[in-house]
Amino acid sequence: MPIKASAYKALRQSRKLTERNKNRKRIVRELIKKSLTAVQQAETDAVKQAQLACTAIDKAVQKGTLHANTGARKKSRLMKKVNSFLKAKA
Repeated sequence: MPIKASAYKALRQSRKLTERNKNRKRIVRELIKKSLTAVQQAETDAVKQAQLACTAIDKAVQKGTLHANTGARKKSRLMKKVNSFLKAKA
């Protein structure tokens, strides 16, 4: 445990931010997984699910939880699968 008050405050802040980042990452993972399962099951709302996942990724990048390149990579891979689903459907 920290001795100084400033170190203790830094520890509290670190724990709080870690918890927030964990929650944001969990939400992103869940939405990506939902959209991928929608694509695999050929559901009609696959595009809508992908849009929600992309929005969550953008918010995580904006808040600093994810690096910008990581967010771009996740969105790119997701949309690649969604677009191939749309081509196969048409």
